[in-house]
Order: sequence, then structure tokens, then C-alpha cells
Amino acid sequence: QAQLVESGGGLVQAGGSLRLSCAASGRTFRRYSMAWFRQAPGKEREFVASVSWSGGTKDYADSVKGRFTISRGNAQNTVYLQMNSLKPEDTAVYYCAAGARLSVEWGSYDYWGQGTQVTVSS
Repeated sequence: QAQLVESGGGLVQAGGSLRLSCAASGRTFRRYSMAWFRQAPGKEREFVASVSWSGGTKDYADSVKGRFTISRGNAQNTVYLQMNSLKPEDTAVYYCAAGARLSVEWGSYDYWGQGTQVTVSS
């Protein structure tokens, strides 16, 4: 059974950094685009970043450009989100997703992880 598992969340002070990881198993995701979304309490799930199956195309939400970097592991079944200069408004549950095509729409992704909490204190 295909599974995505996120890790790396936690509590950090504003201005700090965290690195999220997403490990895929149960099938190969090497030909899948992968993305990170986040959802804060009382808010809708929103797009954070995405990367194509080759790693050659990346997209970021305006709110994280210049601070977050998405990348794929050598085995292509892992994806990372390096988050720098974190702000309190980055506080949310972060979800990893995989889909056949690159998109900023969460409905385009077929596989989802369980989420990892990121909390940024001011």
C-alpha cells in the first residue's frame, strides 16, 4: 500500500529553521510530482511548494519564496522542505503529497501523508 510519512516538524523560535522530510513507500513515486501543503487552525489547506518528478521544475507560494526550498532525494522517493527564517504565520500542520502532475491545487494529488506539526513562536 502506498504511503507517505512526514517527519521533522517541531517547535522553533521565529527566525529559526526546520527541515521536513517525506518518505514514500509501497510503490515507486519516481515519476510523480511531489508537493508540500499546510493547514493552520481554522484555515483551508494551502499550497506551499512543489517539485516535478525530475526535480527540474519547482514552484513556491509567494509567502514562502526565498525562505523555503523543496528538493528530492537521490532515490526520488523522498522529498524535503528546508524552511529558513520561519515566522509565526508559518505555524501549521504540513502535509506531503504525490500526484501524477505538477499542480498548486491540493485536489490534483492522489497520495497524502498524515502531516507533521510546525509551530513557530514569536
